[in-house]
Amino acid sequence: MAQTQQLFSSSLPQTLWCAELVKSQEGLLAKQQGISLPQLMERAGQAAFAYMHSRWPKARHILVLAGGGNNGGDAYVVARLAKLSGKLVQLLELGSPQRLPEEAQQAREAWLAAGGRAEAIERVNWQCDVVVDGVLGTGLSSPLRAPLIELFSQVNQAKAEVLALDIPSGLDADSGRNWGQVIQATATVTFIALKQGLFTGQAAEYVGELVLADLGVGEAFEQQNQTSVKRLLKHLLDPMLAPRSRLAHKGHCGRALLVGGNLGMAGAIRMAGEACLRSGAGLVNVLTHRDNIDAVSYGRPELMVSAAPLRQTTHQEQLLQQATCCVIGPGLGQDDWAKQLFTWALGVAVPCLVDADGLNLLAKQSLYRADWILTPHPGEAARLLSCTVADVEADRISAARQIQARYGGVCVLKGAGTVIAGEEQQVAICGAGNPGMASGGMGDVLSGIIGGLLAQLSERYSLFEIACLAVNIHGQAADLAAKQGERGMLASDLMPYIRQRVNP
Repeated sequence: MAQTQQLFSSSLPQTLWCAELVKSQEGLLAKQQGISLPQLMERAGQAAFAYMHSRWPKARHILVLAGGGNNGGDAYVVARLAKLSGKLVQLLELGSPQRLPEEAQQAREAWLAAGGRAEAIERVNWQCDVVVDGVLGTGLSSPLRAPLIELFSQVNQAKAEVLALDIPSGLDADSGRNWGQVIQATATVTFIALKQGLFTGQAAEYVGELVLADLGVGEAFEQQNQTSVKRLLKHLLDPMLAPRSRLAHKGHCGRALLVGGNLGMAGAIRMAGEACLRSGAGLVNVLTHRDNIDAVSYGRPELMVSAAPLRQTTHQEQLLQQATCCVIGPGLGQDDWAKQLFTWALGVAVPCLVDADGLNLLAKQSLYRADWILTPHPGEAARLLSCTVADVEADRISAARQIQARYGGVCVLKGAGTVIAGEEQQVAICGAGNPGMASGGMGDVLSGIIGGLLAQLSERYSLFEIACLAVNIHGQAADLAAKQGERGMLASDLMPYIRQRVNP
C-alpha cells in the first residue's frame, strides 16, 4: 500500500493547466529526470493499474479500450500489468496499430509479448468488472463520429466500473465540453498535472473520483511553468474571515444597499437581503416596490426596507451616499421602474454587484466598470456576449474571460464548476456545490453573500478575492444543506450554513 500511495494521490494541487502545455512538456520533463518517454508511459500505466487494484481489489474480468495514440499506449501497459497479475483481460484496439506513436508501439509489443491479444468488437464480453478507458485522451478538439459515439454509449450502458486514463474519452480537456458522447467514468487517473477541463463544463457528470499521478515529473512541471487558472481551496480563503475585534460595532461591518424586487418578485430581494445579513454585513437597506415592503420585512425585521418610487427621493440619495456597496438586480424586472432604478443605482461610487435582470439590462447597454462583480448564469452570459447558451457552455472559461474583458470588474459565471474571471486573465474554478442548487433563488442568495462580503471586506481585499470567497461559501453552504437530501433543497435552506461558513 505504501508503494501505491507514491504512484497516485487524491490530494490535488490548486493549479489547473491547458492540456497542450502539459503534453508539450512531457519529453523535456522526462529528459530532465533521466527517463525515456516509454518509461514515462510505463509509469502512467503502473499508476493507473495500482489505483485500479486498490479501488477494486476483487475485480477479475477487465476490459481495456486502447486508442490509436499515447492514451492507448497507457492502456496497453495497464492491460499487461493486469494480465500478469492473474486477471482475465480483454483488449479492444481502436485505430491502426501501425500508426501508434513509438512509445505506444513499444507498450503494445510488451502486451503481445506477455501473451495478450486484440479482440474484435463483436467478440467483446461486456459482462466485465472494470472497463479501462484509454481511447482518446486529452487531444480531442472536434465532434466525435458515429462509431465512437456508439461505442461510448455501449460502455455507459454496461454495468462495469470505469477507469478513465488522463480524462474520460469524449470530454474536452481544456473546456469540459462534451464532444458528442463521453465515457462516464467511476474514477479518472490524470497524469503529470490537473487539466482545467476536469473541473468545469460537463466534467462533473463524467469524471467520477479524480486522482493525480504526477509520474515523478509533476513538481518540475509546476516549477517550470505558469498558469492563471486555479481551483478554489477553502483553507486559502478562510484567513479573509479573521475573527472580529472585540470592539466591533455595526458601523465597522459595512452598509449594503440592495435594489430590486419588482411587483410579484419580492422573494428574490428578500433572500438576497437575508443572505447579506447572514454573511455579516452590519446594516442592510433594501429598496423595493412599494407593494413588497411587508413581504420583504416579514420574518426578518433586521432588514431596513423602503419603497423605491419612479422619482428618486432625498431618502434614497441618503441611502446611496451611506452605502459601502450596492447590489442591483434580484427580482428587478425590466420595466420603466426597473430601468430607472438600474441607472440610478449604478451612479454610486462604491463596489457593485449586478445580477439577474440587472444583467439583462446591462446587455442592452455598453458599460464598463472596474469596481463591479457580474454574476450571470449561462443564459444571461449569452445575452451579455450576444451569442447562444451552447456557445457559452462549450467553453465556460473563455466565456467568463470575454465578459470580464468586455464589461470590466469580475465575472462569476454560475453553474457546475462556477468560473470566476478577473483582471489579467486570472481564473478560479469552484468545485463546491451540488445538483440540489438547481432551484429558484440560489443566485439571489449568492448575490446577498457577495454583497455582505463586499460591505465588510472591500477595503482590504480585491473584488476577485471577495468573489472567490463568496462563491466558495455559497457552494459549501449548499453542500452542508444537501446532507438532508439534494432533491427538494430550497435556497433559504442555506441561511444557517452561510452563518456557519463565515465563522470558520
